[in-house]
Parts: sequence; structure tokens; C-alpha cells
Amino acid sequence: MRYLSKALVEAGHTVDVISGPPYPHLDPRVRLIELPSLDLFENGLTSLRPHHLTSMSNIIEWVSQLTGGFAEPQTFGRRAAKYLRQHGHHYDLIHDNQSLSYGMLDIQKMGLPLVTTVHHPITSDLRIALGAARNWREQLLIRRWHSFLMMQKKVIKQLHNIVTVSDCSRQDIARDFGLQPAGISVAHNGIDIDTFKPLPEVERNPLRLMATCSADAPLKGLRYLLHAYAVLLERYPDLELLLVSKPNPGGQTERLVHRLGLADKVQFVKGISTEQMVQYYAEAAIAIVPSVYEGFGLPAGEAMACGVPVVSTDGGALPEVVGDAGVIVPVKNVDALVEAIDALLQDPTARAELGARGKQRIEENFCWQVCARQMTAYYNEVLAREDG
Repeated sequence: MRYLSKALVEAGHTVDVISGPPYPHLDPRVRLIELPSLDLFENGLTSLRPHHLTSMSNIIEWVSQLTGGFAEPQTFGRRAAKYLRQHGHHYDLIHDNQSLSYGMLDIQKMGLPLVTTVHHPITSDLRIALGAARNWREQLLIRRWHSFLMMQKKVIKQLHNIVTVSDCSRQDIARDFGLQPAGISVAHNGIDIDTFKPLPEVERNPLRLMATCSADAPLKGLRYLLHAYAVLLERYPDLELLLVSKPNPGGQTERLVHRLGLADKVQFVKGISTEQMVQYYAEAAIAIVPSVYEGFGLPAGEAMACGVPVVSTDGGALPEVVGDAGVIVPVKNVDALVEAIDALLQDPTARAELGARGKQRIEENFCWQVCARQMTAYYNEVLAREDG
């Protein structure tokens, strides 16, 4: 939301962002309209007060959290629809960022042109999380948390204008939600190339690997990278692995790190600024993207924009982003990861060439200016259909 709204403003449009907490950090030229909620993930269940019970959205939010659910998409949609009943006439078009809530159908019924971005179907997250669950109790909790998908499956079939961020996501959305691929448009996400860029003054460490991923999310495939790193250490005892990630204390990632004997080798960093992340990319020899699935692949794109050679799996849309400007290996394949990383560690020339190709590919195809042009063209198509 931050980067797309900024790029649209720079293209000459006026943009408001309507958001519940946690509120996004936006360009100063973009107006943020705050829709407060109970924010129970931050405030806890005991934060409920009698005056909160005057709002049905608050009641839904609290009861869902109490029973292990995730009601934020539904309750945000209710609050957004209420706001737009009063203020919707100020806008030419409304863009929903994957809430896929009943409130979006209300907005559509108001006659407001509505576009919905679906980054990827959360059904993919559910399948992967269930596959990684250790017992039936975990599976039950996972299914309960993902119960908002029942709403999303009903809503998406009634929406008029759906756009996604990759052709892979288009095919997956169509398959999982029972839609026709031809009815889903594509406008790729972008990379902030003003921020994510090479730092020529920073010396690269030829024995440092780097990855940016959620430590305990099975979708991100970190376990396969950790296994690969353990093998590579036998060949390169001084090889470093820097992970921009925060493992849960006692969670699966932390246990795996100890089981593989990597506790003194892997460096986890968290809570860093974007500028610090760019610094880390500048110091890294290779960036690894071990994801099982990505609807787009921002970590790959950001590393490429920084001129870092990338080794990526073929999970989801990653091949669309990486193209021939990185090394692509099969998903969940530890041996393939090992061999690809090993080959690049031994070939500084190949690393430099891939880094340069990756930067060029992002600048030409996946910067936010390109994304804003694609999205504006789609907005105009939608408005033309509405007028027709």
C-alpha cells in the first residue's frame, strides 16, 4: 500500500488509504484514514470494555479471537463499508487489498467501482501449514484460524474486477476459488529501486549467504535452507548465514537450528530498518529464496535490485520474477540448493554477472513506476466498463 499509493501520487493521482491497525507508514502526500478496531492481537482479549459492545463489528472481532479465529478481514470490511456509505461519493474508484470481505460486496452494491487485488490464494498457506502440522490438534487450530476463507470463497465469486500480481497467482486463484483465469487481470508488484539498490562503497563478504523470510512459516521453506547450510559448512567451514527473521522461542526453527548444530553459526537479525537491510544485501555474496510458495516474491526482487546474485526455488511465482537473472532450483530440494550455492561460491565472475542481470531485470520490469502504469491502465479499463 505504501509503495503503490506513492507511485500513483507521483503519476498525478490523488490517493487516500483506508486502514485498520496496525496503520501503514505512507508517503506524506497520501492521506491515511484510520478505522480503529479492538486490535486484539496487540491489546489482548481482556481489553474489551462495555462500550465496545455497542458495535457488532467489535463483538464479531472479540468472539472470533476468543475462539481462535481471525476476523479482521470481515470486521475491516464492515467498517470500510460504513465509512464509504458516507464518503464514497468523493472517490472515482475503490481498491481492496485482499480483504475479500462481505463489506466489499456492500461497497460494490453502492455502485462504487471496486477493484480487488488478490496477491495469492490463502488456500495455499492453509495446505502448507496443515502439511507441516505435528498432530490433529495443530491441524484443528490451523483450520479454525483460516476459517475466514469460507467468506473469501463466497465473496470472490461475486466480485466484478479482480487483479493479481503474477500469472502463477492467477492460475492458483482460478483453481482454488473456481474462477476462470481469463477473468483475472495481472499487474505485477513493484520493487522500490530508489531504496533497494547496490552500495558500491560496501565490500561484499564472499562467504556470506543471506535470506529474508518468516522463520516459522512453513510456506517460506527456511528448514530446507538450514539443512543445505549444514551440508555446505562441511565444504566451507567459514561460511556465514544471515537471516532477516525472528524465530519463535522454542519453535520449529529454533529446534532445528540446535538439532543441526548451527546455533553458533546462524545469525538472526530482527527489527531492522530498510536501510540496514540494504546494507546487509550489499555485504552478502548470495541471497537465497527457499520459499515453498510465493504469490510474487518480494525478497527475490529486492535482492536482485541490490545487485545480489539470487538462488531461488521455483515455488509459485518466483520464476516469473527471477527469470534468467538468477539460479532456480526445485522447491524443497536440499541437494539442488547445495549444488547451486556451491557453484556460485566458486565462481565470482558468475556472481557478478547474475547480480548485474538481476538489477537490470527489476529496473525494466518490476519497479513501482511500471506497476503504477499497469494499475492505472487497469483502473481505466474498469471505469470504462462501469461507464458503459
